[in-house]
Amino acid sequence: MESDENLPLRRDDPLALLVRQDLDPLSVDELAARIGILKSEIVRCEGKIAFATRHRSAADALFRK
Repeated sequence: MESDENLPLRRDDPLALLVRQDLDPLSVDELAARIGILKSEIVRCEGKIAFATRHRSAADALFRK
């Protein structure tokens, strides 16, 4: 299930550390909270992607004229 091919190259990268964290010591409530935070981060990333896409489209349209 775990694939390292999409992970950052640096071992000390926060995302790499996050996905390697041992989940065994966490309670169900802690895991649920973690999932909520990660879902919020996904929404934030998707917003950034949407903004970057719109920005790129606007720049492309401006320089095509």
